[in-house]
Amino acid sequence: MSFQAYLDAIEQKTGKTPLELIEIAKSKGFDASSVKASAIIEWLSKDYELGRGHAMALVHVIKNGPKISSKHVGTGTTHNDTSDTLRLDGVVNR
Repeated sequence: MSFQAYLDAIEQKTGKTPLELIEIAKSKGFDASSVKASAIIEWLSKDYELGRGHAMALVHVIKNGPKISSKHVGTGTTHNDTSDTLRLDGVVNR
């Protein structure tokens, strides 16, 4: 599953775009450098019933923004992404 596919699945499950979830996380202070991934994972599990893999995808964008490594971009493999910049504004906006 590509990184973008994880974010799209999160949107489908929660009804919230990645950008909306990032804003909620920021309002809770989860974007602070001192906050551990485990705290964010716990919140996402409790409030949105997300599993660890999907939660970790959000942890990445909460902490680092939409840029990802180009390692899997255009590879044609299972984890292939089409861009090194993730779309956070929702599936409907593509």
